Amino acid sequence: MSRKWFLITIIALFSLVLAACGGAPAATEEAAEAPKAAEEQAPTPEPTEAPKAEAKEFLSWYQYDQNNEDPAADERVGNEYLRKTIPEFNEDLKGQWIWDNQPKAFDKMTTELVAAVQSGGEVPDLFELNSDSINTFYKNGTLQDLSGWAEAQPWFKDLDASAISACKGPDGKLYCIPMSQRPQVVFVWNDRFPDGYPKTPDEFTEQAEALKEQGLYAITFFGSTDKGGTGLTRAMFTTLASFGGGLDDGQGNMLLDTPENIAAIEFLRDIVATGYVPEIAFAGGFQEEEAFKDSSAGSFPTGLNGYRYVNPLTAPSGKKYDKGDAEDFLDAIAAGDIYIAPFLSVEGQKPGCDTKVAGLGIPAGANNPEGAQAYINWLMDTDRNAEWVMGPGGGFPTLKATQSHKLFESPYYQQAAKAVAASACRPWNGSLERPAEAKELVMATLYKLIKEDPNADIAELLTETQDEYNAGN
Repeated sequence: MSRKWFLITIIALFSLVLAACGGAPAATEEAAEAPKAAEEQAPTPEPTEAPKAEAKEFLSWYQYDQNNEDPAADERVGNEYLRKTIPEFNEDLKGQWIWDNQPKAFDKMTTELVAAVQSGGEVPDLFELNSDSINTFYKNGTLQDLSGWAEAQPWFKDLDASAISACKGPDGKLYCIPMSQRPQVVFVWNDRFPDGYPKTPDEFTEQAEALKEQGLYAITFFGSTDKGGTGLTRAMFTTLASFGGGLDDGQGNMLLDTPENIAAIEFLRDIVATGYVPEIAFAGGFQEEEAFKDSSAGSFPTGLNGYRYVNPLTAPSGKKYDKGDAEDFLDAIAAGDIYIAPFLSVEGQKPGCDTKVAGLGIPAGANNPEGAQAYINWLMDTDRNAEWVMGPGGGFPTLKATQSHKLFESPYYQQAAKAVAASACRPWNGSLERPAEAKELVMATLYKLIKEDPNADIAELLTETQDEYNAGN
């Protein structure tokens, strides 16, 4: 029995081993087929691209409005410039930056930006400015220091040194990128002053009297208190400086009561009282330009970029320049009907000349300052730079490479360069840190002394005005 059960056990174990050996291959094949089928059924994943970065928007504040297509608008030159170049910039930097401009009133831009920065409100990434606002911005912490960034750019060494200085604050840091210089000059009708513009007050009086006898005026100028006292920076400062005067002591204090300033004011009083200046000079709203446009006034002291606003024109001969744009003035220059001259001056003084730099700053708190930097670099191409100066900039290019551009070979720029070279140009505000306040105060005083109350004591009113300003220092 033992042998029998032993044999039965051996046979059973052998059967189990055979069964195990026979089933293993089938199971293995089934297991192998499963992932293979899954592979055949699953779709092959498509290669994925890295997500594209979205273009960022940068915002500018210009005094120009790209949406204003009025051909008679005062700022049509700047408006047209923005309308043309905004899409060009957006195309050139497609996928990186989108430029949007918010137009602002030129005489309110400074105070609006200061208020926005101080209140933590929305500020632009780029701000168009004049250099006479730099001290105000510095005092209020309004603009970013651009020194380190600008000095690292390839175009920085090509900028005019005096223009760079105009963009620096009292701390020596750079708060704007200078784009163009806007000195004051005199526009003159050739037929009214055929022998050249008078060089001295006596020469002026003599020729003004001759024009008066013909029912004409020798000069028109911005004589009102309009636009925040803007008239101060034009013929008023030009006259003060031509007599050796000025507005400050070099230490941030206003200084008006000087013999030179008194002599200049007496000259202005005399030419107004004698009838050498039209009444419209004191009307405001830039109406003083009309007397030059119709050539009833022989000369017009204003900024170099002012040619863009003085149109249409009627020459003394009756010839019309009436395209209604900046070409009118340039055509009159080319034809010899108008020329550009320095102002008159007293013995021992060069003609006075206020000069400003038109520049671009980046406000404190800007959301996308890199966009503003990209825009400034884009403008430093010579052709782009020339286009900016001829458009919103006006005046002379600050980039030396642009100064030899063909756009600045015209008679207009050649004459302007000679007039400026013969003048002693300097910023009207000097060391004054509150130029907006100073303009209104001083212009109101000059208006009273020259037009409103020509018998008032000059020294007394000048002293009162300087003391009022200095009380805020």
